[in-house]
Amino acid sequence: MNFFLKRYAELGHEIDPGNIQLKKSIRINTLKISEELLVSRLKTKKVKLKKIPFTDSGYWVESDFALSSTPEYLHGYYYIQEAASQMPVQVLSPEKGELVLDMCAAPGSKTTQLAQRMRNQGRIVALDSSAPRLSALKNNLERCGVKACLVYQKDAAHVDDLGLMFDRILLDAPCSGNFTTDPGWFEKRSPEGIRLMAKAQKSLLQAAVRCLRPAGTLVYSTCSLEPEEDEAVIEWALDALPAKLVETGLSVGEPGLTPKTRLCRRFWPEKTGTQGFFLAKIKLKG
Repeated sequence: MNFFLKRYAELGHEIDPGNIQLKKSIRINTLKISEELLVSRLKTKKVKLKKIPFTDSGYWVESDFALSSTPEYLHGYYYIQEAASQMPVQVLSPEKGELVLDMCAAPGSKTTQLAQRMRNQGRIVALDSSAPRLSALKNNLERCGVKACLVYQKDAAHVDDLGLMFDRILLDAPCSGNFTTDPGWFEKRSPEGIRLMAKAQKSLLQAAVRCLRPAGTLVYSTCSLEPEEDEAVIEWALDALPAKLVETGLSVGEPGLTPKTRLCRRFWPEKTGTQGFFLAKIKLKG
């Protein structure tokens, strides 16, 4: 048995990758259109929609055509976004008028969701180190009608160069991904590669804590199922940084795997019907 599948089984998750097929999902962009109106418009195109119960504006969708081919998509009325991927911004819950940091922003699914939650009132600083990915980010910001966002090509590990302190920070960290979204994942990944990724994640998390305001909120998330990139990173942060975990407020998913990370949430694909996912909500101590 593959190393990773064996470990999942040891954690109590007998997963057959061949039996897991992700549903298509979208997030309706209420900056541009109401949910009711868009649902009505898509139904006239014979699109089947079902509200995702644990999301604010997410829908499972079935269609006979590419969802990126409609006028509604091109106008930015919806964003094609996996269901679990919609959770970090909901947990972060940014408010109007705040200064918010999206540390690894491209291609923009969560950046546009931040602006939607803030009703375009406040400021978002969006970082990514890749120029080609920044092009996609800027296109999505324009398509979705995001007005209050400053975009920088920058390694987020050096975000304190900006000299800013943020009310809320989203660190949807680069990660090893998982088999639900990456064909051939098991052949591409190794334990050593996972450990190297975790090292980079700790550097980003340390940088995030440095520029978080005392009363601020930080959400750390990955689409990885590997404990080294999830619970181990959070336990390191709890020991090495002035950080503490708080409740996410989510009813979906399962607690973290260790006693110190029980306030975190894990999305196991065979149980949630989503990609694998992990998230933690963090405040500063004191």
